[in-house]
Amino acid sequence: MKISVVIPVYFNEDNLVPLYEDISRKLLTCTEFEWEIIMVNDGSQDNSYEVMQKLAAQDKRIKIYGLSRNFGSHAAILCGLAESTGDCAVVKAADLQEPTEIILEMVESWKKGFNVVLALRKEREEDRRQILFANLYYTLVRKMALPTMPRGGFDVYLIDRKVINVLLALDEQNSALTGQILWSGFRTDKIYYTRRAREVGKSRWTLKKKIRLVMDTLFSFSSLPIKLVSMIGIFSFLGSLLWAVLVFIFKVSGLIEVSGWTTLFIFNSNFAHRF
Repeated sequence: MKISVVIPVYFNEDNLVPLYEDISRKLLTCTEFEWEIIMVNDGSQDNSYEVMQKLAAQDKRIKIYGLSRNFGSHAAILCGLAESTGDCAVVKAADLQEPTEIILEMVESWKKGFNVVLALRKEREEDRRQILFANLYYTLVRKMALPTMPRGGFDVYLIDRKVINVLLALDEQNSALTGQILWSGFRTDKIYYTRRAREVGKSRWTLKKKIRLVMDTLFSFSSLPIKLVSMIGIFSFLGSLLWAVLVFIFKVSGLIEVSGWTTLFIFNSNFAHRF
Protein backbone atom coordinates (compact mmCIF):
# COMPACT_ATOMS: atom_id res chain seq x y z
CA MET A 1 0.00 0.00 0.00
CA LYS A 2 1.14 3.49 -0.85
CA ILE A 3 0.60 6.47 1.45
CA SER A 4 0.92 10.09 0.39
CA VAL A 5 1.81 12.77 2.94
CA VAL A 6 0.62 16.17 1.72
CA ILE A 7 2.29 19.21 3.33
CA PRO A 8 1.24 22.80 2.51
CA VAL A 9 4.22 25.13 2.94
CA TYR A 10 4.01 28.85 3.71
CA PHE A 11 6.99 30.69 5.20
CA ASN A 12 8.40 27.46 6.65
CA GLU A 13 12.03 27.58 5.53
CA ASP A 14 13.32 26.88 9.04
CA ASN A 15 10.88 24.04 9.68
CA LEU A 16 11.35 21.94 6.56
CA VAL A 17 14.65 20.21 7.33
CA PRO A 18 13.64 19.25 10.92
CA LEU A 19 10.26 18.19 9.51
CA TYR A 20 11.86 15.90 6.94
CA GLU A 21 14.21 14.42 9.53
CA ASP A 22 11.24 13.75 11.81
CA ILE A 23 9.24 12.11 9.01
CA SER A 24 12.26 10.13 7.86
CA ARG A 25 12.87 8.77 11.36
CA LYS A 26 9.27 7.99 12.26
CA LEU A 27 7.59 7.12 8.96
CA LEU A 28 9.99 6.32 6.16
CA THR A 29 11.65 3.59 8.23
CA CYS A 30 8.30 1.78 8.26
CA THR A 31 8.81 -0.45 5.23
CA GLU A 32 5.34 -1.99 5.44
CA PHE A 33 4.17 0.90 3.25
CA GLU A 34 5.41 2.76 0.21
CA TRP A 35 5.66 6.48 0.97
CA GLU A 36 5.56 9.70 -1.01
CA ILE A 37 5.88 13.20 0.43
CA ILE A 38 4.19 16.02 -1.49
CA MET A 39 5.20 19.54 -0.52
CA VAL A 40 3.25 22.45 -2.01
CA ASN A 41 4.69 25.93 -1.67
CA ASP A 42 1.77 28.32 -1.20
CA GLY A 43 3.43 31.44 -2.56
CA SER A 44 6.00 31.80 0.23
CA GLN A 45 8.24 34.85 -0.08
CA ASP A 46 11.08 33.30 1.94
CA ASN A 47 13.47 30.50 0.95
CA SER A 48 10.98 27.68 1.51
CA TYR A 49 10.98 26.56 -2.12
CA GLU A 50 14.77 26.45 -2.29
CA VAL A 51 14.84 24.22 0.79
CA MET A 52 12.15 22.04 -0.78
CA GLN A 53 14.30 21.66 -3.90
CA LYS A 54 17.29 20.52 -1.84
CA LEU A 55 15.18 17.96 0.01
CA ALA A 56 13.69 16.66 -3.24
CA ALA A 57 17.17 16.23 -4.69
CA GLN A 58 18.14 14.31 -1.55
CA ASP A 59 15.12 11.97 -1.49
CA LYS A 60 13.25 10.89 -4.63
CA ARG A 61 10.15 10.15 -2.58
CA ILE A 62 9.65 13.90 -2.20
CA LYS A 63 7.60 15.73 -4.85
CA ILE A 64 7.48 19.51 -4.79
CA TYR A 65 5.08 21.99 -6.36
CA GLY A 66 4.79 25.76 -6.19
CA LEU A 67 1.69 27.94 -6.53
CA SER A 68 2.05 31.26 -8.36
CA ARG A 69 0.93 33.20 -5.27
CA ASN A 70 -0.57 32.69 -1.83
CA PHE A 71 -3.97 31.07 -2.43
CA GLY A 72 -4.36 29.67 1.10
CA SER A 73 -3.63 26.31 2.69
CA HIS A 74 -6.79 24.67 1.36
CA ALA A 75 -5.83 25.41 -2.25
CA ALA A 76 -2.32 24.11 -1.57
CA ILE A 77 -3.73 20.93 -0.04
CA LEU A 78 -6.03 20.39 -3.03
CA CYS A 79 -3.02 20.75 -5.32
CA GLY A 80 -1.16 18.13 -3.30
CA LEU A 81 -4.14 15.76 -3.32
CA ALA A 82 -4.50 16.16 -7.09
CA GLU A 83 -0.86 15.14 -7.57
CA SER A 84 -0.90 12.32 -5.02
CA THR A 85 -0.74 8.70 -6.17
CA GLY A 86 -1.21 6.92 -2.84
CA ASP A 87 -4.07 4.66 -1.80
CA CYS A 88 -4.70 7.27 0.86
CA ALA A 89 -3.33 10.69 1.72
CA VAL A 90 -2.51 12.29 5.05
CA VAL A 91 -2.56 16.07 5.35
CA LYS A 92 0.11 17.32 7.73
CA ALA A 93 1.14 20.87 8.67
CA ALA A 94 4.75 21.96 8.24
CA ASP A 95 5.04 23.71 11.61
CA LEU A 96 5.90 20.60 13.70
CA GLN A 97 3.01 21.21 16.10
CA GLU A 98 1.50 17.74 15.82
CA PRO A 99 3.46 14.54 16.47
CA THR A 100 4.35 12.75 13.24
CA GLU A 101 3.75 9.31 14.75
CA ILE A 102 -0.03 9.90 14.81
CA ILE A 103 0.06 9.25 11.06
CA LEU A 104 0.75 5.58 11.74
CA GLU A 105 -2.24 5.54 14.12
CA MET A 106 -4.40 7.03 11.40
CA VAL A 107 -3.21 4.47 8.88
CA GLU A 108 -4.14 1.65 11.25
CA SER A 109 -7.69 3.04 11.49
CA TRP A 110 -7.82 3.34 7.69
CA LYS A 111 -6.80 -0.32 7.35
CA LYS A 112 -9.89 -1.22 9.40
CA GLY A 113 -12.12 0.20 6.68
CA PHE A 114 -12.54 3.88 7.57
CA ASN A 115 -12.47 6.26 4.60
CA VAL A 116 -11.67 9.30 6.76
CA VAL A 117 -9.60 9.48 9.93
CA LEU A 118 -9.57 12.77 11.82
CA ALA A 119 -6.79 13.72 14.24
CA LEU A 120 -8.48 15.78 16.95
CA ARG A 121 -6.77 18.03 19.46
CA LYS A 122 -7.15 16.67 22.98
CA GLU A 123 -5.19 19.62 24.36
CA ARG A 124 -3.50 22.71 22.90
CA GLU A 125 -0.20 24.16 24.13
CA GLU A 126 -0.84 27.50 22.42
CA ASP A 127 -1.63 31.15 23.04
CA ARG A 128 -4.98 31.68 24.76
CA ARG A 129 -6.18 34.13 22.12
CA GLN A 130 -5.57 31.59 19.40
CA ILE A 131 -7.41 28.91 21.37
CA LEU A 132 -10.29 31.32 22.02
CA PHE A 133 -10.73 32.13 18.33
CA ALA A 134 -10.52 28.47 17.34
CA ASN A 135 -13.17 27.49 19.90
CA LEU A 136 -15.43 30.36 18.77
CA TYR A 137 -15.04 29.40 15.11
CA TYR A 138 -15.81 25.74 15.63
CA THR A 139 -18.77 26.58 17.86
CA LEU A 140 -20.21 28.78 15.09
CA VAL A 141 -19.66 26.04 12.53
CA ARG A 142 -21.33 23.42 14.73
CA LYS A 143 -24.34 25.63 15.48
CA MET A 144 -24.91 27.17 12.06
CA ALA A 145 -23.43 24.93 9.40
CA LEU A 146 -21.99 21.50 10.22
CA PRO A 147 -23.29 19.77 13.38
CA THR A 148 -20.80 16.94 12.79
CA MET A 149 -17.80 19.25 13.19
CA PRO A 150 -15.73 18.05 16.21
CA ARG A 151 -15.73 20.52 19.10
CA GLY A 152 -12.05 21.32 18.74
CA GLY A 153 -12.03 21.05 14.96
CA PHE A 154 -9.24 19.40 13.01
CA ASP A 155 -6.40 20.28 10.63
CA VAL A 156 -4.71 16.89 10.30
CA TYR A 157 -6.59 14.06 8.64
CA LEU A 158 -6.33 10.98 6.47
CA ILE A 159 -8.60 10.43 3.46
CA ASP A 160 -8.61 7.48 1.10
CA ARG A 161 -8.73 7.55 -2.68
CA LYS A 162 -12.55 7.60 -2.82
CA VAL A 163 -12.69 10.77 -0.75
CA ILE A 164 -9.86 12.38 -2.71
CA ASN A 165 -11.74 11.82 -5.95
CA VAL A 166 -14.90 13.38 -4.50
CA LEU A 167 -13.04 16.48 -3.28
CA LEU A 168 -11.37 16.95 -6.64
CA ALA A 169 -14.71 16.51 -8.44
CA LEU A 170 -16.35 19.17 -6.24
CA ASP A 171 -13.72 21.67 -7.45
CA GLU A 172 -14.65 24.23 -4.78
CA GLN A 173 -12.23 27.16 -4.81
CA ASN A 174 -13.65 29.21 -1.93
CA SER A 175 -14.74 26.70 0.64
CA ALA A 176 -13.40 25.05 3.78
CA LEU A 177 -11.85 21.73 2.82
CA THR A 178 -12.48 20.30 6.28
CA GLY A 179 -16.16 21.13 5.84
CA GLN A 180 -16.26 19.35 2.49
CA ILE A 181 -14.79 16.23 4.08
CA LEU A 182 -17.48 16.17 6.78
CA TRP A 183 -20.22 17.04 4.28
CA SER A 184 -19.24 14.15 1.98
CA GLY A 185 -20.44 11.70 4.64
CA PHE A 186 -17.84 8.92 4.38
CA ARG A 187 -17.19 6.47 7.21
CA THR A 188 -15.09 8.36 9.74
CA ASP A 189 -12.87 7.50 12.70
CA LYS A 190 -11.11 9.78 15.19
CA ILE A 191 -7.84 9.74 17.06
CA TYR A 192 -6.58 12.27 19.62
CA TYR A 193 -3.31 14.13 20.20
CA THR A 194 -1.90 17.14 22.02
CA ARG A 195 -1.08 20.08 19.77
CA ARG A 196 2.32 21.49 20.69
CA ALA A 197 3.31 25.14 20.91
CA ARG A 198 5.13 26.45 17.86
CA GLU A 199 8.89 26.46 18.46
CA VAL A 200 10.25 27.62 15.09
CA GLY A 201 9.03 30.62 13.10
CA LYS A 202 5.77 32.49 13.64
CA SER A 203 2.22 31.79 12.58
CA ARG A 204 1.00 33.47 9.37
CA TRP A 205 -2.61 32.78 10.30
CA THR A 206 -3.71 36.44 10.23
CA LEU A 207 -7.02 37.91 11.36
CA LYS A 208 -7.97 38.56 7.72
CA LYS A 209 -7.48 34.89 6.85
CA LYS A 210 -9.45 33.82 9.91
CA ILE A 211 -12.39 36.02 8.94
CA ARG A 212 -12.27 34.72 5.37
CA LEU A 213 -12.36 31.14 6.65
CA VAL A 214 -15.45 31.93 8.75
CA MET A 215 -17.20 33.52 5.75
CA ASP A 216 -16.26 30.69 3.38
CA THR A 217 -17.55 28.10 5.81
CA LEU A 218 -20.84 29.84 6.57
CA PHE A 219 -21.59 30.70 2.93
CA SER A 220 -20.71 27.19 1.73
CA PHE A 221 -22.42 25.02 4.33
CA SER A 222 -25.10 27.17 5.97
CA SER A 223 -28.38 28.76 4.89
CA LEU A 224 -27.84 31.52 7.47
CA PRO A 225 -26.65 34.19 4.96
CA ILE A 226 -29.72 33.60 2.77
CA LYS A 227 -31.99 33.79 5.81
CA LEU A 228 -30.36 37.05 6.94
CA VAL A 229 -30.79 38.64 3.51
CA SER A 230 -34.41 37.47 3.39
CA MET A 231 -35.13 38.89 6.85
CA ILE A 232 -33.52 42.22 5.94
CA GLY A 233 -35.71 42.37 2.82
CA ILE A 234 -38.87 41.58 4.82
CA PHE A 235 -38.16 44.20 7.51
CA SER A 236 -37.26 46.75 4.85
CA PHE A 237 -40.54 46.12 3.01
CA LEU A 238 -42.59 46.34 6.22
CA GLY A 239 -40.82 49.56 7.16
CA SER A 240 -41.50 51.16 3.79
CA LEU A 241 -45.13 50.02 3.94
CA LEU A 242 -45.54 51.58 7.39
CA TRP A 243 -43.94 54.79 6.21
CA ALA A 244 -46.25 54.89 3.16
CA VAL A 245 -49.29 54.53 5.44
CA LEU A 246 -48.03 57.40 7.62
CA VAL A 247 -47.49 59.60 4.56
CA PHE A 248 -51.03 58.84 3.38
CA ILE A 249 -52.41 59.79 6.80
CA PHE A 250 -50.40 63.03 6.71
CA LYS A 251 -51.87 63.81 3.28
CA VAL A 252 -55.43 63.13 4.39
CA SER A 253 -54.83 65.26 7.48
CA GLY A 254 -53.69 68.13 5.32
CA LEU A 255 -50.12 68.12 6.59
CA ILE A 256 -48.73 67.61 3.07
CA GLU A 257 -49.67 70.42 0.70
CA VAL A 258 -47.64 69.51 -2.43
CA SER A 259 -49.97 68.01 -5.02
CA GLY A 260 -48.99 64.57 -6.40
CA TRP A 261 -46.05 64.06 -4.04
CA THR A 262 -47.87 61.53 -1.81
CA THR A 263 -48.93 59.29 -4.70
CA LEU A 264 -45.45 59.37 -6.22
CA PHE A 265 -43.81 58.54 -2.87
CA ILE A 266 -46.12 55.61 -2.09
CA PHE A 267 -45.75 54.18 -5.59
CA ASN A 268 -41.93 54.48 -5.66
CA SER A 269 -41.35 53.08 -2.16
CA ASN A 270 -43.50 49.98 -2.65
CA PHE A 271 -42.45 49.38 -6.25
CA ALA A 272 -38.75 49.54 -5.37
CA HIS A 273 -39.06 47.04 -2.51
CA ARG A 274 -41.17 44.68 -4.56
CA PHE A 275 -38.62 44.46 -7.34
